[in-house]
Amino acid sequence: MADPGRPRRWPAYAMALLLLGYAAGKAAFALQARLGFPGGPPVSAAETADYFLDPAPAQWLACASGVLGAFIAVASVTVLGRGVPRPVMLVVLAVMTLSVIGGGGIMMLDGFVGIGVGWQWYHGVAGLVAITLSVEMFRSYARTARAVAHT
Repeated sequence: MADPGRPRRWPAYAMALLLLGYAAGKAAFALQARLGFPGGPPVSAAETADYFLDPAPAQWLACASGVLGAFIAVASVTVLGRGVPRPVMLVVLAVMTLSVIGGGGIMMLDGFVGIGVGWQWYHGVAGLVAITLSVEMFRSYARTARAVAHT
């Protein structure tokens, strides 16, 4: 039986891997000074010109957010995060989960329904997987936070 004082590790590790893959894709496009994501819908020259940042810095920032998210995911289930007060980690994981729901939700909506972005059905599946992992990671941590508080 799982320890009620510890979150399940697999959702956090799977989320970390997914986020590192995201970071790698963003780094690849940053090196090319392109907006978008490998395998994703193309971003037109007009959209790139209208973007509020230059493509390379924007992609490097997105890459950094992926690496930071992976670090947070791993920290939530390892000794790295034990020094962080549980309420703080819950807030950080909640914000991270809301971000994943936003991005994954757009991928799902466009991939399954079509809103004009260009994501395909398999991108929608990827969005669903990302949302599921993120929600499970948060739920598992929140459950253990309650269990620790009641002991």
